[in-house]
Amino acid sequence: MYKISFIFLFCISFCFAQTTEKDLVKESVEKLFTGMKNADTVMMKSVFAEEAILQTITKNNTLKTDQVKDFIDSISKLSKNDAEEKIKFEAIHIDGNLASVFTPYSFYFKGKFSHCGANSFQLVKQNEVWKIQYLIDTRRTNCNK
Repeated sequence: MYKISFIFLFCISFCFAQTTEKDLVKESVEKLFTGMKNADTVMMKSVFAEEAILQTITKNNTLKTDQVKDFIDSISKLSKNDAEEKIKFEAIHIDGNLASVFTPYSFYFKGKFSHCGANSFQLVKQNEVWKIQYLIDTRRTNCNK
């Protein structure tokens, strides 16, 4: 009886412990924000595809394009815990080597609320690793919209 119970528990734990593609996509996105919070530019750089595109729809409703290098350089000037973006995964869709992720967020600078909005990520799977190819976000100060 003990042997059967052990095998049953082992099989259940094995089934529930499997990492899904959605988990791997989430992990790549979370790694970006962990790197940002820790001012770890090496970690941040590791999640972007080589030709990644960053865009923001500003508070003035204009479209601004940034280089990944410039974004990472700006974080390199900060201390650990200066920049924290709290996200919520609202949607993750995957088709083959393409993933789309939508995350509403609140951004805090040095512990104080700065702005909020939503991130829309497009990730591609390269060499079995999910990389951010495109990131566009909105920025606003009124978070009730």
